[in-house]
Amino acid sequence: MTFFKTSFRSLAFRQTLAYYAAFIALGLYLASLGPTLPALAKHTNAHLGQISILFAARSLGYLLGSIGIGKAYDRIPGHALLAIILLGMGAMMALSPLVHLLWLLVIVMLTLGVGEGGLDVGGNILLLKVHERNVGSLMNGLHFFFGVGAFLSPIIFAQALLISGDINVGYWALALYVLPVALWILRIPSPVLLTKNRDRTTESINIALISLVTLFFFLYVGAEASFGGWIFTYSVSMKLGDPATAAYLTSAFWGALTAGRLLAIPIALRFRPGKIIMADLLVSLICMGIIRIFTNSILAIWIATIGMGLAMASIFPTTLIVAEHRMKLSGEVSRWFFVGVGLGGMFLPWVIGQLFEGLGPQITPFFIAIDLCLALIVFYFILRYPLRARGLDKPLLS
Repeated sequence: MTFFKTSFRSLAFRQTLAYYAAFIALGLYLASLGPTLPALAKHTNAHLGQISILFAARSLGYLLGSIGIGKAYDRIPGHALLAIILLGMGAMMALSPLVHLLWLLVIVMLTLGVGEGGLDVGGNILLLKVHERNVGSLMNGLHFFFGVGAFLSPIIFAQALLISGDINVGYWALALYVLPVALWILRIPSPVLLTKNRDRTTESINIALISLVTLFFFLYVGAEASFGGWIFTYSVSMKLGDPATAAYLTSAFWGALTAGRLLAIPIALRFRPGKIIMADLLVSLICMGIIRIFTNSILAIWIATIGMGLAMASIFPTTLIVAEHRMKLSGEVSRWFFVGVGLGGMFLPWVIGQLFEGLGPQITPFFIAIDLCLALIVFYFILRYPLRARGLDKPLLS
């Protein structure tokens, strides 16, 4: 809590607020595709099986951005890079509703994903550079503001649909948001770059542990991206609401995820991270069961959606915090975690899109449940993995 005792004029305070503002943009953008997918399909004369390639293109871009840009934060001033990324993302958002060729829209989404990957890695790494030893609550705060943006995004598009009958105004409003944020970040000095000596650790990199955490991120983000991306189309296809209502349902998921990240701060003081994440995964599975059992219940889908958001809220930041305590999280190391994030956000939503029309909307909760079961298994092995590199012989996250 040291951060909150410092002056609001301090450099660390201004840097942290800038990252929070940037993560609002990340949430706004990442949550925009799901509610606008049917409209984009209409713009490009594509059916849902075809338009679902946008999830894969965007996640592939995220993956490329994580790998290609992540390492750069160890070598060049981070704020200049962050500002360029934000401006590029804004340009792609402004173009998205104007493109009427599917292949061209795929390129736009791929480029947008590159920016999102670079922004996600950058925000986390720069925050760790500013607050190395007091980052716990601040990391939850960073991802809370991502949730704020993700919560507002479907509401913005719902209002755009009600006002104009199309999504264009919503995309342009999101594009404009990043302009003042990018200019603000450019005016604030970047954190000090890691020196070569400081960046070296006396311990060898634990490839097996990094691989397990990366696989866990792959499965977790696959579930989150699939639910957040397809719940709009699922509810409309199941006749559980009109498009505006479905947009509010999507917003409820991201809003619950945002509230859950606030709740995660006091919960983290009472329970061990391993138990928190295990409970989150089990509650998420229960929510998928509710949707599967009470297929035609509007009340059930609202309860399950809010429960899903609350349950998944703390998984991402909690896993990052634990990883930072167990290994040196430079841009070089962290980018591999975000490789898992990018692949997870690409694979499962795309698979659901290929099967959605042929097997029906019910394939959505079924595949997400399978993914969550696999995440539980992988997380069990993470818990059982012994750490001996630092003289410790106890399971990770326990």
